[in-house]
Amino acid sequence: MRTALVTGASSGIGKAVAARLVADGFRVLGTSRRPESIPDDARVAGVEYLALDLTDDASIAACVEAAGAVDVLVNNAGESQSGPLEEVPSDAIQRLFQLNVFGAVRLTQLVLPGMRDRGYGRVVMVGSMLASFPVAYRSTYCASKAAIKAFAMSARPEATPYGVWLTTVEPGSIATGIGERRTKYLAEGSPYADECTTVIRELDRKERAGIGADQVAATVVDAITADRPKPLYAVGSNAPVVFALRRLVPRGILEKVVNRQFGLHR
Repeated sequence: MRTALVTGASSGIGKAVAARLVADGFRVLGTSRRPESIPDDARVAGVEYLALDLTDDASIAACVEAAGAVDVLVNNAGESQSGPLEEVPSDAIQRLFQLNVFGAVRLTQLVLPGMRDRGYGRVVMVGSMLASFPVAYRSTYCASKAAIKAFAMSARPEATPYGVWLTTVEPGSIATGIGERRTKYLAEGSPYADECTTVIRELDRKERAGIGADQVAATVVDAITADRPKPLYAVGSNAPVVFALRRLVPRGILEKVVNRQFGLHR
């Protein structure tokens, strides 16, 4: 039986991935900052919950030690953030990158040696289509998701000779309620107030109408179970069409299209 470690498994995509992996016969370890606080009705039957704080290196190491041999790592946990670049506090950016990038990278570093020794492994970074199609007033979040994709793509050829595959899944708009938990920064009297409010309103609207977490989870599991996982999987927000446009349309025009999708007319 393969063992999968899924971060952020108490809600949203992580919970849906954990449930699908249990159904597919995996031993699933799901992480949460405080597993003891997860309500019984929010737990997935068959999932073993481990404590993990991605801002704490000691917690990361303890989680990996408690997990033992891990065949699959799904780096899903993270934070969403918005605001004008000029106004997002430096410590907030550092926290975001610790949660979305550095913590996931450290987890990956710690499980790779065992995967390599056993000749099998799958590491999935749950990114965002905003990494491929950046949106105004989301610069810090877009950058964090672009970073995690770059780590996976660059390290991928290092690991594949040992049977270990790194891949990224980029969801589009997802109806998981993440907008309600997004950290938002906008200074009083900000010159960006009107535009920022417009973008976030459109973002929230798209998320409410987005795909469900289970559809993203199905794509994650497809990546895990593939013999040769692709470098990138995208799901939701008409991904096949928009990625085709990205290849065919000049960047300047594509930038205008993305801006208009979020209420900005440049």
